[in-house]
Amino acid sequence: MNTVITIGRQFGSAGREIGEKVAAYFGIKCYDKELLSRAAKESGFCEEMLENHDERPTSSFLYNLVMDTYSFGYNASHFVDMPISHKVFLAQFDAIKKIASEGPCVIVGRCADYALNDLKNCVHIFIYGDEETKTKRIMGKYNVDAAKAKDMCIKKDKQRQSYYNYYSSKKWGRADSYDLCINSSVLGVEGTVKLLVQYIEDFEAKNQ
Repeated sequence: MNTVITIGRQFGSAGREIGEKVAAYFGIKCYDKELLSRAAKESGFCEEMLENHDERPTSSFLYNLVMDTYSFGYNASHFVDMPISHKVFLAQFDAIKKIASEGPCVIVGRCADYALNDLKNCVHIFIYGDEETKTKRIMGKYNVDAAKAKDMCIKKDKQRQSYYNYYSSKKWGRADSYDLCINSSVLGVEGTVKLLVQYIEDFEAKNQ
């Protein structure tokens, strides 16, 4: 096994769960929130700060200014004037590159496909789902009604989209930004995992 798998996902599509199951099948690590701990440790930011900016671009100049006074990581001169949200993105960007250089793994979200664009042993996947399936999953997971679940899906996806489109040169969720886009509602979680495993194994065989 030599492949790094990145997974972009719509909220409610079970992208993270699918990523974890794919990683378990291949016996490799899956990074989602773990990426924040790693980025915090290596950049000198506190983890809470990374969580606050996680996949959320902020355009509030004042907020960035205030937060900058608390930031002690990345002290090089060209980092000093940079908004905190940019510094957090770079900390994650660096962590993603380091993690990928250590060996095969699954990385969920956080523009990982963009960070690893030049890596040849990478498969970039986007997982989406139909509204009904996503709504049901969010209702069950967060114990909310259908209206609230739909609202959560819309808001979270807007957040992820604006973050991705802001920091990367590609478009979030658009087919030509990835190697494979798959609707997890069609085959379900297990069926999607099975399809991805086949795809990754074929990719490995072709690139040996």
